[in-house]
Amino acid sequence: MIHQYKLGGRCIVLDVYSGSVHLVDEVAYDVIALYESHSREAIITAMLEKYAGNPEVTREELSECLDQIEELKQLGKLFTPDTFAPMAGKLKEKSAGVVKALCLHVAHTCNLNCSYCFASQGKYHGDRAVMSFEVGKQALDFLIANSGSRHNLEVDFFGGEPLMNFDVVKQLVAYARSVEKQHNKHFRFTLTTNGMLIDDDVIDFANRECANVVLSLDGRKEIHDRFRVDYAGKGSWEQIVPKFQKMVQARGGKEYYMRGTFTHANPDFLNDIKTMLDLGFNELSMEPVVCAPGDPSELTEADMPIVMKQYEELADLMIERRKAGKPFTFYHYMIDLTGGPCIYKRVSGCGSGTEYMAVTPWGDLYPCHQFVGEEKFKLGDVWQGVTNHAAQSEFAACNVYAHPECADCWAKLYCSGGCAANAYHATGSVTGVYEPGCRLFRKRMECAIMLEAERLMGDDE
Repeated sequence: MIHQYKLGGRCIVLDVYSGSVHLVDEVAYDVIALYESHSREAIITAMLEKYAGNPEVTREELSECLDQIEELKQLGKLFTPDTFAPMAGKLKEKSAGVVKALCLHVAHTCNLNCSYCFASQGKYHGDRAVMSFEVGKQALDFLIANSGSRHNLEVDFFGGEPLMNFDVVKQLVAYARSVEKQHNKHFRFTLTTNGMLIDDDVIDFANRECANVVLSLDGRKEIHDRFRVDYAGKGSWEQIVPKFQKMVQARGGKEYYMRGTFTHANPDFLNDIKTMLDLGFNELSMEPVVCAPGDPSELTEADMPIVMKQYEELADLMIERRKAGKPFTFYHYMIDLTGGPCIYKRVSGCGSGTEYMAVTPWGDLYPCHQFVGEEKFKLGDVWQGVTNHAAQSEFAACNVYAHPECADCWAKLYCSGGCAANAYHATGSVTGVYEPGCRLFRKRMECAIMLEAERLMGDDE
C-alpha cells in the first residue's frame, strides 16, 4: 500500500508497510500512481501525452524512472506487502501481565470548572475524593510487582487537579525513590496541572523529581478564559500564565508541554499556538476537543476545513521558524522517519488496559483515565490486581488489525488503531473508530511526514 499527497510544495510518496518516504518530482509522482494498475507501455504513453509540452519527459527518461521504481520495489521500499497482520495477535502475548505505567488519580476534585472537561470537573461522574498515601503506596507496589523485568516505570500524577493533594504526591515520590534500587526499578514521574496552585515549592519539587510536566493552557486569553474558569466563573489565564513562565524557565531544559484544547470556539487554533510562542513557550500541544454529540464545544463539519488548513499553516510556521533559528515542538508532529516506534508499538497501540492503567483514589483499576467511572471497565484494584479478565481481554485483543475500518487506511501503523476510549464513546466498542479523530490524525501525519522529510533534506543540503 502506498499513500501519495502534495504538501509544502513537495510530491510525497509513503510506502505504508516499509515506512519509506520518497520525495519525487511530478512525473515520478504520476508514474507511481499508475504503476500497479497499468502496463509499462501504457504508463509511458499516458505520460508522454500528459507532458507533451515538456522536452525533458522522453521515452528514455520514463523508462529509466520505471526501472528505478522497480528497483525500489525489489528493495522493499515501494509497494511493500503487509507482513505484520499474521503477527498482530501474538505481539501483545509477549507482554501479557506486564504493567509499565500507571496514571494515579490522586485527586478526584478540581479548583476549576471547565465546561468541556471529560472528567466532569475531576469527579469522573462520581464523588469528589483524594487518594490517601496508603492507597498510592499500594498502587506503586502493584506496579513494581507486575512490571516483570522492566527497569523503567512511568507514573503520571493526574486529576482533577493533583496539586490539591500535593503532600501525598510528595510522599509517594519519596516512597518510590526509597525502593527503586531494591527492586532494580527507575520511576519516571509526570505531573499534569492546571497551574492554579503552582508555587515555589511545587516548582522546586517538579523540577527535581518530574521528568515531565504537562501544563494546561488554551492559548489566547479570551479563548482560555471562556472555558477554564473557577467556580465563580472567573477566568484563570492571568493567574496561571506567570506561574507557568516561572516554572518553565526554572526547568532549565527539562521536558514540559503546554497542553491546550481547541473547540468550536477556536478552530483557528494556530492563533493560540502563536500566543503561547509569544509567551515564551516552545514545547506545545493543542488537542481537538472530544465531547458528547451536540455539545456547544463540539467541532462541527464546518470547522473541519478550517482545522485542516490550520495544521498546514502550522507546518509552514514551523519550517519558517526553524530556518530562522527559532524552532519549536508540536507534540503531534513528532515523528522519526529513520527509526520510530518498533513494530510492536505500531501494531498494538498505547497498551491501555494491559501495560497501562489508571488508579482511582479508592485504588480501583481502569484501562486508562478516560474509562474511569465506566463500571463495566473496572479491571480490579491495587490489592487484588486484575480480576475482570473479560474486560482486560477486550483490550489485549485491541490492535490495529482488530479495527475492520482500518484495513485500507494508510495511517494505521502511525495511529495503531487510535484511542480505544474515543472509539468506545463514539461507537460503543473499543474496536470501533472515532471517524472525526481519524480525519484529523491523517492530516497531522501528512504534515508531520512532510516536516520531517523537509528537515532531513535540509540537513543533507
